[in-house]
Amino acid sequence: MDGKMSVKQLPLTLIVAATPKNGIGNKGALPWPMLKKEMAYFARVTKRVPMPTNTGSVPSDAWKQANLENTRRNVVIMGRKTWDSIPPKFRPLKDRTNIVISTQDRAKLDGISDGVVVAGDIMSGLEALEQRVRDGHALPVGRAFVIGGSSIYSAAMELPQTKSILLTRIHKDYECDTFFPGDLESAGWRQQTCQELRDYVDEEVPEEPLTDGNAEEQVSFQYQLYQRP
Repeated sequence: MDGKMSVKQLPLTLIVAATPKNGIGNKGALPWPMLKKEMAYFARVTKRVPMPTNTGSVPSDAWKQANLENTRRNVVIMGRKTWDSIPPKFRPLKDRTNIVISTQDRAKLDGISDGVVVAGDIMSGLEALEQRVRDGHALPVGRAFVIGGSSIYSAAMELPQTKSILLTRIHKDYECDTFFPGDLESAGWRQQTCQELRDYVDEEVPEEPLTDGNAEEQVSFQYQLYQRP
């Protein structure tokens, strides 16, 4: 986070995996087989703190990253159902500041530790985090990611600071009861090139589809980046 930029002004990035019909979940779980490659990509991207541009003559990116890891941390913003869908042993998501959006009091939420911010909406969550950073109770913020579910994605897409969507397009339809809101291209979002995606996530991303899954089913999917003009 730029020292002059408040947490509330941070650009928001949605990160989501969806079927061709924008299905993202079924009965509180992912509708497709476990995709270890996709899950690892999600973890890497949401943990990776962007490099500052004003480091002067710092000797190497590796040195910068090592020194950034304990000075800034990315944020993941999710709804209560998404929080509940994460296995308890993985909550809160490690090496990221977790914000849970819920109308319930934090005392009623399962497994909420002191480091997790609970708020009634996205902006209130960012305000609460900003206060924690000021008080020295949370690390300054690198990037902010919205990770679901459907109503949280919808709310984020109404905010002017939501600039980017990292979409993993699953190349098969599954039975879903939860969907990503709207058609991106008709809503004015533009798919960026593979090189722009690589630059954004700061890693090599294959242009061709990947496959993963289990012995019974292999799933084809592709990483994409959409941004508002």
